[in-house]
Amino acid sequence: MGLFSFIKNAGAKVFGIGKTDAEEAAEVAAKELKMEQLAAQKLEETINDLQLQVENLNVFIDDETATVSGAANDQATKEKVVLVVGNSSGIAFVDDQMTVENVEPEAQFHTVVSGDTLGKIAKKYYGNAMKYPVIFEANKPMLTDPDKIYPGQVLRIPALD
Repeated sequence: MGLFSFIKNAGAKVFGIGKTDAEEAAEVAAKELKMEQLAAQKLEETINDLQLQVENLNVFIDDETATVSGAANDQATKEKVVLVVGNSSGIAFVDDQMTVENVEPEAQFHTVVSGDTLGKIAKKYYGNAMKYPVIFEANKPMLTDPDKIYPGQVLRIPALD
């Protein structure tokens, strides 16, 4: 007879014990979907806990992209919601589908790098390091201390009035 060659993980398992690769892949996909749904729910709770008022808020996560929808009262709230979601572990992209009731100019965004301080960031955008409280206030309630920023974090940089 001799030795026959087969694809190791193809087909059904012997005597119904175990699962096929397709069945295992479907289970993994279902678990990932459940985790994404839980993460989206947790982000919605966090946004509400931060008292960022968004009517009909909905967060949907698909892989590393989060889609956010709802109606924010103002541009600052909309941008803060995007930052809460985007600065979360596992999220690489935010698809912003929110609307704004009171339209205002959009803020700039800055990704923190090693060595950044709010003062250095203020100097870069405003020409004056002492304007760092503007950036700190624009990122409340996500920031609780002007000295606690981290590399990779994205911050709102509003226009000066």
